[in-house]
Amino acid sequence: MLMERRYDIDWLRVIAIGLLLIYHIGIAFQPWGIMIAFIQSDEPLSWLWTPMSLLNVWRIPFLFFVSGMGIAFALKKRNVKELLFERAKRILLPFIFGFTCIVPIHWLIFQKYYEIPLTYSPNPGHLWFLGNLVTYIICLWPIFYLLKRENKVSTVLKKAFASPLGLLIVIIAMIAEVMIVQPTVFEMYALTLHGYILGGLAFLFGYCFIHAGEQFWKMLIKWRFIFIAGAIGLYILRVMVYNLKSPEALLSIESNLWIFSILAFGRLYLNKPSRVLSYLSTGAYPIYIVHMIFLYLGSALLFKTGLNTSMQLILVTVFTFIGCLGTYEILRRIPGVKVLFGMN
Repeated sequence: MLMERRYDIDWLRVIAIGLLLIYHIGIAFQPWGIMIAFIQSDEPLSWLWTPMSLLNVWRIPFLFFVSGMGIAFALKKRNVKELLFERAKRILLPFIFGFTCIVPIHWLIFQKYYEIPLTYSPNPGHLWFLGNLVTYIICLWPIFYLLKRENKVSTVLKKAFASPLGLLIVIIAMIAEVMIVQPTVFEMYALTLHGYILGGLAFLFGYCFIHAGEQFWKMLIKWRFIFIAGAIGLYILRVMVYNLKSPEALLSIESNLWIFSILAFGRLYLNKPSRVLSYLSTGAYPIYIVHMIFLYLGSALLFKTGLNTSMQLILVTVFTFIGCLGTYEILRRIPGVKVLFGMN
C-alpha cells in the first residue's frame, strides 16, 4: 500500500533545525552564555532574549514530537526488528561518532579561546537529543508494536485523538510532569530529568498523532486559530506580567499550544514537495550534528575583532550557516563517511 508523503512534517523538521541553529547563535550573545560552555561575546545583546524565549518553551519538545511522528511513519513500512536496526544506524551510530569525534572539536575551540589547558573530552554536548531518542525507541517499542496491531487500544486512541480530548490528555500529561518533577528551569532540557521525561512524552504523543489518522489533523486544523491565539496570549502574559518566568504549568500549556498551532498551519500550507525541501531534508541531520563546530569557530574568530556587536551577530550567523552547508555538500558525496552523520 502506498503512503502519502507528509511534506509538511519534513518542512517542519527542517525549519525546527534552522531555528535551533539561530537559537544557539543567540546564546553566544547572552551574558550567561559562558555558563553553559558557549563562547560568549564581550558585549552581549540582552534584547535578543525576549524573542529567543518565545522559541525556548517549544523548540525542543517540538523536535521530539516530530521524531515520534517519524517513528510512526517508519513502522508503517517496517516491522519492529527492522525499525530498531535502521534507527541504530541512523541515530545510535551518529550519536557515538558525535560523542567521541564531533563534540570534542568544539570543546577544544572553547578551551583554546579561553586559554584552558587543552584536553580531549568526549561527551554528548548538543547531541544529547540523539541519546534520548535511542532510549525512547528501546523503551517504547512494545507500545508501538501494540498500537501497530490495530486492536481495541488502537481504536480507542484514534477516537480520543479525533477530538480536542486527545490534546487535553497531552496538556494534562505535560502539566503533571512539571508538577511532579518541579524543574528549576522549565527550558533546561539537556541532560535533565525534566527534559528526559518531557521528551519521552512528546515522542510518544507524536507517534499517537500519526497513528490517529486524518481525523486528528482535521480536528487540529479546525481549532488552529484557538491554539495560536492562546499561545500568543500566554506569551504576552509571560513577557508583561511574569518577566518571562511564568509558572511551569502555564509554560507547559503555552508550549503545547505553540506546537499544536505549528502542526496545524504546517499541515494546511506546507504539505507540498519542492527541490529545496528534498535538499534540506537530507541535510538537516548532518547540519545539526556539525553546527556547533562552526558556531564556536566563528565566535572565536570574530569576537576579538572589535567589530560592532550587531555586525558580529550577522557574521557569526553567516559563517555558521555557510560552514554547515559547505560541510554537508562534502559529506553527502562520501559514501563511507555520510552514514556517520545520519545519511543513507
